[in-house]
Amino acid sequence: LTQLARFSIKSSKFATSLKSSRLFCFDWLTMSAALGAVSATKDVSFNVHLEEEHKNKGTNKVDGANYDDVEEIVLDEDEEEEHKVELDLGPQFSLKEQLEKDKDDESLRKWKEQLLGNVDVSAVGEKIEPEVKIASLSIICQGRPNLILPIPFTSTDSKKSIFTLKEGSHYRLKFSFTVSNNIVSGLKYTNVVWKTGVRVDNTKKMLGTYSPQQEPYTYELEEEITPSGLFARGTYSARTKFVDDDRKCYLDASYRFEIQKNWPTNQ
Repeated sequence: LTQLARFSIKSSKFATSLKSSRLFCFDWLTMSAALGAVSATKDVSFNVHLEEEHKNKGTNKVDGANYDDVEEIVLDEDEEEEHKVELDLGPQFSLKEQLEKDKDDESLRKWKEQLLGNVDVSAVGEKIEPEVKIASLSIICQGRPNLILPIPFTSTDSKKSIFTLKEGSHYRLKFSFTVSNNIVSGLKYTNVVWKTGVRVDNTKKMLGTYSPQQEPYTYELEEEITPSGLFARGTYSARTKFVDDDRKCYLDASYRFEIQKNWPTNQ
């Protein structure tokens, strides 16, 4: 009877050990599958997009149209068109009215200064809506003169590229802008790039909230590298936008540029 009890205890321990082992294997397999799923959803590189586009050349069709020779794509499929519920926040006042209101109340005046920060009163207007003017947009490449793009992006020939970059080169985007009338909230920069009708890049950058001032603000993006290789060379079409939280657009420009093996001699 004692041996039977010991055998029962050992069997129970073995079953528990086996169950734990199976649970461990199941958990490990589940975790591995999850990790695999996560890695599988990572964005592929710019060059992979270009290689896939080259393989599928001639098959990029939308509604029966062939986009291998597309001049310009103006619609971004991923543009956020979510319908937001509008709240009734009561009557709105211009920033100038807000600053002058209750100016004799010391506590309210200090509270407004803490809330608004250093506001340039000379840049404050009578309008409620803020105004943002994109003053300049530059491409900075080490060892090269800064490439200043004209705003708005104008060209006598719509098929002509406004600038050319060398493949595999390091560059940064820098732009300056002014804010007047009122505070602009959630200013965002977006840039979408296509090659032969295939979207190869989609950049979205939140710039932040800015108060009115006469001096322009400057913002510089992180350094990037242009794609390289045979598939990377050629003409690209792009669309650049500056939009705030209220979906007010301050710049919406479409243009073309090129990536070549070497820098152009006349740029």
